[in-house]
Amino acid sequence: MRRRRRTGWATQKPTWREARPALIADVLKRASARPSGNWFVVGASRDVRAGGRPYGRTVGGVEVVLWRTDAGGLRAGPGVCPHLGAPLRDSRVVCGTLVCHWHGLALDGGPSAGWDPYPVHDDGVLVWVRLDRVGGEEPTERPPVPVRPAAGSGVDAVFTAVGTCEPQDVVANRLDPWHGSWFHPYSFVDLTVARPPEGEEDDAFVVDVSFRVTGRLVVPVRAEFTAPGPRTVVMRITEGEGTTSVVETHATPLTGEDDERPRTAVVEAVVAASDRRGFALARAAAPALRPLMRRTAGRLWRDDLAYAERRWALRSTGRFPG
Repeated sequence: MRRRRRTGWATQKPTWREARPALIADVLKRASARPSGNWFVVGASRDVRAGGRPYGRTVGGVEVVLWRTDAGGLRAGPGVCPHLGAPLRDSRVVCGTLVCHWHGLALDGGPSAGWDPYPVHDDGVLVWVRLDRVGGEEPTERPPVPVRPAAGSGVDAVFTAVGTCEPQDVVANRLDPWHGSWFHPYSFVDLTVARPPEGEEDDAFVVDVSFRVTGRLVVPVRAEFTAPGPRTVVMRITEGEGTTSVVETHATPLTGEDDERPRTAVVEAVVAASDRRGFALARAAAPALRPLMRRTAGRLWRDDLAYAERRWALRSTGRFPG
């Protein structure tokens, strides 16, 4: 779609009256109270490859290591070798077994020598690990994976960035859709919140927005933002081009609760789908499209992490009540 005229950034309708801090805080509070089952997103499924090196991540101050068996089975556990503390993320996988590079202690993914595995789940796009001591909730057998387009029908890409803030600051950013065309005019125009949440039983933001392709060429859609858990916000396109496509934003704490400078990983999964006949070509070209999708997400998160970090800095010094 081509816009009839070019509209200046400063001529937009101000949105600060609608973006009420109390409304955003209430939705954030309800999201924070929803159970997660102690599951944390640690990265993209394709980051942990059979025959590849171990994948390491620190979650809530706990070192975690993941790897795959030769058959592709996912394994996870403490990232500290129980022998003398070597970082297992720097070790090697030999015939599907993790072998410590300090003294050769071999771990096949089962309990061994004081090393106990963590529950892990691969949903086909993202890898989750369950850390009960970090989460502190009632554990669940499976993570709360959002509904996505049918497997094999979309193109997915995963972007990861790290900021100095807490998960709630990342979630609060996503629960403020009003900032879109003001803060990201290079990506969004004509943004209107058609319906904000309407009470404790309805936490969905319904948004009409046009994604900017180039110049005056835009793609108008209706999207819905929801927060199904304390560290996740999902944007789902409900009308227009790419209906059923989703953008999942997962905020994973890297540091412990008492750390004076908390760090949070943003792991964002984009799963794009379309009923256009030519979309099969996009699926075939997925390996070439993924870097472009990650660059697009990276440009947005360059700004949105600044938003989240600013929110944390003000909140941690008592200058902002959020």
